[in-house]
Amino acid sequence: MDGRDVIRVRAMVRLLSVAEGGRATPVRGSYRPNHNFFGPDNREMATGFIDLPVGAELKPGDSIEVPMAFWRWSGLDGQLYPGREWRIQEGAKLVGWGTVIQVLSERL
Repeated sequence: MDGRDVIRVRAMVRLLSVAEGGRATPVRGSYRPNHNFFGPDNREMATGFIDLPVGAELKPGDSIEVPMAFWRWSGLDGQLYPGREWRIQEGAKLVGWGTVIQVLSERL
């Protein structure tokens, strides 16, 4: 990602536990799930990048505060603001939730 046309945020990301229907394995390094701001029946997804710190992992059922970047597109305008929650999905499967803590930059 070269930094053009991205929106950067600080977010709390929580993976659902296996008992909640989430993933069975932890996430390490770069994670590129689908980000759904528009509800479970909407298939319009944002492209977002969750980069965990070196050596860190996010286990099912756990939460982590991380910086994130989303590719800018017209459907995402107005969707990112402090307190905004969204669905984190792998395909159509809900695997977690994200919450915007702070919008860091609209563009670089």
